[in-house]
Amino acid sequence: MTDTYTRTASHDLLQGLVDLGIDYLFCNLGTDHAPLIEEMAHWRAQGRSFPKLILCPHENTAVHMAGGYAVATGRGQAVLVHVDAGTANAAMGLHNLCRTRIPVLLIAGRAPMSTFDQATGGRDTYVHFIQEPFDQASVVRPYVKWEYNLAWPAMAHEVVSRAGAVMQSDPTGPVYLTLPREVLAAPVDASSIGAYGHQNHLPVKAQGADLAAVQAIADKLMASENPMLVTAYAGRNHEAPALIEKLATLCGMRVCEFNTIYLNIRRDSPYFAGYNPAAFTEQADFGLMVDVDVPWIPKTTRVNPKAYWAQLDVDAIKRDIPMWGFPLNARIEGDSVKLLQQLIAVIEQTASAEFKRKAQARGQALQQAHQSNQQRVAALASAPGTLNAINPHYLCAALAQQIKPDDVILNEAIRNTMAVFEQIPRELPGSLVGLSGGGLGFSAGTALGIKLAQAKSRVIHFVGDGSFYFSNPSAVYAVARQYNLPILTVLLDNGGWSAVKESTLRMYPQGEAKETNQFASDLGYGTDFAAIAEAAGAHGERLSDPADVAAAVARCLAALDAGQSALLHVRITPL
Repeated sequence: MTDTYTRTASHDLLQGLVDLGIDYLFCNLGTDHAPLIEEMAHWRAQGRSFPKLILCPHENTAVHMAGGYAVATGRGQAVLVHVDAGTANAAMGLHNLCRTRIPVLLIAGRAPMSTFDQATGGRDTYVHFIQEPFDQASVVRPYVKWEYNLAWPAMAHEVVSRAGAVMQSDPTGPVYLTLPREVLAAPVDASSIGAYGHQNHLPVKAQGADLAAVQAIADKLMASENPMLVTAYAGRNHEAPALIEKLATLCGMRVCEFNTIYLNIRRDSPYFAGYNPAAFTEQADFGLMVDVDVPWIPKTTRVNPKAYWAQLDVDAIKRDIPMWGFPLNARIEGDSVKLLQQLIAVIEQTASAEFKRKAQARGQALQQAHQSNQQRVAALASAPGTLNAINPHYLCAALAQQIKPDDVILNEAIRNTMAVFEQIPRELPGSLVGLSGGGLGFSAGTALGIKLAQAKSRVIHFVGDGSFYFSNPSAVYAVARQYNLPILTVLLDNGGWSAVKESTLRMYPQGEAKETNQFASDLGYGTDFAAIAEAAGAHGERLSDPADVAAAVARCLAALDAGQSALLHVRITPL
């Protein structure tokens, strides 16, 4: 160890992360990170603490772990990846974080710029010449709220503070920072540091609304005869589900979810009307969209042209979706919890006796409809299936009988999504996470991040065989083992990409692909998925007989409770 120490941009960067409250750095490191690695070693020698490192063999795991931790805690974390290559591997995860509005700071090194001078950190190996693209940030620019390149050593702390403020401002989302190696290694001139520290970089959080705007929506709602509410991600705030149910009870209003991201209302609530808003939009005379990106598919949905539709959303204009349009007569951007509280207060204060009577009558009708729906769901799970073709509804219903109310379920079952949602009803806020983006392979890394934040929770993720490949499973189970983060993977293997087949059939229901049964979607059954998990010390189960479902689930949960990851490979009805 040298006797002299020079404060560099790496020091200020680490201090910025500490001051920002970052708990973890999810890392996939490269040659561009040498100054940071050296600075971390110095801090350890000095007994100073900095964000804990989680080494991830693939960037997809790192990004989704950071996202999962942020989902569980509400606090954005940092990911550290290698130049343009690491950024490219992280891009799919960034897409998912963007669409789900999850705050994460993605930090990437940049290849050294200097070649002949004596600057510390200049090019000293082959890859430094070929890892510098013309526009590195372009790889993730569509998916981030903010991007910046650290160009001056004395700015490191302020840049991190700015990044944190942007990612945590509503609507939250990922941001991107690049770090040239020479700048990271350069000394900091303390006299040139700006006067505005971390305490001056405050995120802007969504608030409530003008009461007149809320009153206008309340008046339309109280005048309606058949109101409905559609939501997808209001439940990211754990106060929202109870407020949505309170509003539904107060107004006799059905609640639907579409492309569910979080639990937004208890599944045993009589006001929960399922996952298909299109079944009710033609009859509804009032609709309320609460934190939902796509309330239904317009191509296949009929909407009452005389209905009044209002929107309460943290991202009402959908700023990251180039074209977005649904029937709207009023829209308010703000914190849905605060807006719902305002709306409830107005209705409680001004509702007439006649309105209350009608709302109660609607509530009774909705309870009967809810019971009928429960009978339908139970019927779907009644048939076990056959050998090598287990009914996914039967499997999920059997698993639901063995799990706990506070177990966290992540649903990436894609074409079997409804089997998971309907047969494993969740009641507690935070106990359900779905896929908002289109980047498959999200659930495994996200499950690890949630487990990291909620050590006492059982975390179970459902995934199809096609999506499982995208999750970089060898990296997932390596991290699970190294950092003692046991998760349960339920892999629904139908032999391929059923989404591809079904999409083709929707467009060409009588086409030649159907006639010849050629859909370019068959992945076969040759992979022993349980062996992939077993290679990293996880418990593996291979399930093909419906008679063995209960016992196999019990063994997986026992392994999980003993601190071991598990993978249940289930041969379900083929595509």
